[in-house]
Amino acid sequence: MSVMQKIARRSAADVVRELDADVPLICLRPEELRKKARAFVESFPGDVLYAVKCNPDAEVLKHLGEGGVTHFDAASMTEIRQVRSVFPDAVIHFMHPIKARSAIRSAYFEHGVRDFVLDSFAELNKILAETKNAADLVLVVRLAMPKGQAVYDLSGKFGAAPNDAAALLKACAKVAAKVGISFHVGSQCVDPAAYERALDLTGQVLEQSGVALDVLDVGGGFPVAYADVVPPPLSHFFAAIARGVAKLDLPAQCRLWCEPGRALVAEGQSVVVQVQAKKGGALYINDGVYGTLSDAGAAVGLRFPVRVIAQGAARRQGRLRAFEFFGPTCDSADRMRGPFLLPSDIQVGDWIEIGQVGAYGRVLSTGFNGFDEILRATVDDRPPVEEVGAVLVPLKSVRAA
Repeated sequence: MSVMQKIARRSAADVVRELDADVPLICLRPEELRKKARAFVESFPGDVLYAVKCNPDAEVLKHLGEGGVTHFDAASMTEIRQVRSVFPDAVIHFMHPIKARSAIRSAYFEHGVRDFVLDSFAELNKILAETKNAADLVLVVRLAMPKGQAVYDLSGKFGAAPNDAAALLKACAKVAAKVGISFHVGSQCVDPAAYERALDLTGQVLEQSGVALDVLDVGGGFPVAYADVVPPPLSHFFAAIARGVAKLDLPAQCRLWCEPGRALVAEGQSVVVQVQAKKGGALYINDGVYGTLSDAGAAVGLRFPVRVIAQGAARRQGRLRAFEFFGPTCDSADRMRGPFLLPSDIQVGDWIEIGQVGAYGRVLSTGFNGFDEILRATVDDRPPVEEVGAVLVPLKSVRAA
């Protein structure tokens, strides 16, 4: 069972030194969440649907709402209920292309959800049956994308091929109050032109179907910075989307949607871990791939930004060197190769603050091996991502022992 403790302090270092705890500490930064939400809502020319799967924590949702987010992309009834518990009047969009019949019924009749994504005729028939052929449905066809260059390629599981999407769109237009097209270029996409290519493909489907769109959903995928990745600014992505949309000559009533997740919440949380053993270039820490740091494991290999918090009043001033991390479980797969650049004189008992874990951090954690104890605090200092970029050195010049 997870231990929850909320302590308001100026910085993560203040909190961890006072606690002197040997379990991980999640640090919430409300202003980062509000700032990112405001930036998206003010800059994107349409509705911003937060992708709840990225981080469904009630506090995170609350602060995004304070930043102006009022629309939510939900994939399950659990996510729909979570949003409703925080925002009774929020607009919820059921964006999973394949849904349980009971979920469709509950979403429509109990939670006021009217927007449903689909990618097959079977799903269309299911939605119509479970909503009793409702006259106020907004049906959005998900278009399959070619394999892209995003960190998480999302082309293989969902989406209708262009010809099928055109036929499905025409069928939806006959039974729905409004119709739309959605796509997803993949998570952590650093290429703005990917959205233009996706919109070109959308144009082909629209031409083939002859349907006038009410909704165009450009999906998520908006990236954030990691220790070895500095993506183009969001304005470049919004400009690419604007260029692609301009080519489509959409009807005046068409509403533009987007589904950011990572770009809204990554910087909103960090995790502070303790060094519990040091073996050459390996640091053994008390969180790992079965906990908050799944995306740092072999499957994805993100290099999260890091900074050391030394014990007491000590300061670590050794030259930066490359370390890999091992998590606390007995599984050898609980390994994060990094490299993570930290002072060479880091000591057992020191802590490391790891940034950008607000996206797919705690939501992917498990209780494997019993390592699920976590503390929580609210802080107002800058996240680690702000400090790491200035101290990075070329990877080829760093060697782990």
